[in-house]
Amino acid sequence: MAEQVRKFRIERDTMGEVQVPVGAYYGAQTQRAVDNFPVSGIRFPGVFISALGLIKKYAAQVNEDLGLLDPKFARPIKAAADEVAAGKMEGQFVVDIFQTGSGTSTNMNANEVIAARANELITGKRDARKPVHPNDHVNMGQSSNDVIPTAIHIAALTSVTEDLVPGLEILYESLRKKSKAFDGIVKVGRTHLQDAVPIRLGQEFSGYAHQVKLGIKRVHAVKDSLSELALGGTALGTGLNTHPEFARRVIDLISQDTRCRFTEAENHFEAQAAQDAAVETSGALKTVAVSLLKIANDIRWLASGPRCGLGEINIPALQPGSSIMPGKVNPVIPESIIQTAAQVIGNDMSITIGCQGGNFDLNVMLPVIAHNLLQSISILGSAAKIFAEKCIHGITANEARCKDIIENSLSMCTALAPVIGYERAAAIAKEAYRTGKTVREVSMEEKVLPEAQLNELLDPLKMT
Repeated sequence: MAEQVRKFRIERDTMGEVQVPVGAYYGAQTQRAVDNFPVSGIRFPGVFISALGLIKKYAAQVNEDLGLLDPKFARPIKAAADEVAAGKMEGQFVVDIFQTGSGTSTNMNANEVIAARANELITGKRDARKPVHPNDHVNMGQSSNDVIPTAIHIAALTSVTEDLVPGLEILYESLRKKSKAFDGIVKVGRTHLQDAVPIRLGQEFSGYAHQVKLGIKRVHAVKDSLSELALGGTALGTGLNTHPEFARRVIDLISQDTRCRFTEAENHFEAQAAQDAAVETSGALKTVAVSLLKIANDIRWLASGPRCGLGEINIPALQPGSSIMPGKVNPVIPESIIQTAAQVIGNDMSITIGCQGGNFDLNVMLPVIAHNLLQSISILGSAAKIFAEKCIHGITANEARCKDIIENSLSMCTALAPVIGYERAAAIAKEAYRTGKTVREVSMEEKVLPEAQLNELLDPLKMT
């Protein structure tokens, strides 16, 4: 019993007493959620917790300004919420993602932690309910139903702005530079995984660069949707129990703090009953992921070998590739990108299903939407930067290999077709394949055209 007393303290809520770890700032409602949802061990990411801290901080500020919250409570609440926003209390957010669908448990986790820290600042004692109360004071003018969607949007927009777009811009610039550096190198094109007409290596890389450029544009396009915040709607969107100026004032302060433009939702009922902005954002993220998947796959195929593959480019060797085959080096960065893309694509499906949880007046799959959306933004931003810095930057072209392959390509006969006709050009290709000779060699032997004209037509660079 003495051991129990040392490990736990008693906290109370409307349902009775709960044992809470002595060192915890959170209280009874958070502990009930910890006990009820031991599902995955996955917690809300730091960027989401920081968004909650900002909401609580500026809610206290505005409620004080409106004369609704006593300054002796408002000041320590703001100080405590500031610590949450700064990431100093992240270890106190202990509720599993797979919890109540509104995220009420995590909103109360924030309310209790901030209340307890505020009380500690006031009295020197860690108490989650007095004199500052988690519901009456920290949650004043709010509901979990408008706070959690608001935190999702704040966290998503700030992460897109600070992490994802910069990462994609680094990747775009790296690919753009390679497209210029490789512009004079001609190689064989490939369609249906078969030899096709020549293309410049720089042209292929320009396609990759433009994919990323369009991805950046798509991500920018979702910012307007993410900028609308549900705050002020309280339980259902009606704004019950909040001051009519509360949301606008809080949102203005959050905008100033984050340097992102946020506005109050045009329609609070849509903002809480649906999560279409999350679907839209996830769709853009999925498109970016598919682009990176395509680029990474091409890069690893172009670099396959080093002796028995395509080997048209060389990528940086970063680590030993096999525990059994000495000297083997694998395309680890492209493989990492491919796996990242797969996760984002899976997250998008989960968000799509999650947004079907908007029955009537509230979406009840908010935590999993938040987790998947924020994870996708985070890992895409990191992956793009890593792809650029650890792979694309260091790519070199194997120009000799490119020349050898293209000279041996049967598709070279395509340039002859307008002059000698499709069927005769096809016959030359077949003969070259049968004999193992090049199209140029067969054409010279059969004297299909004067040598000078033949060499002019079979110049790979001119075909591009």
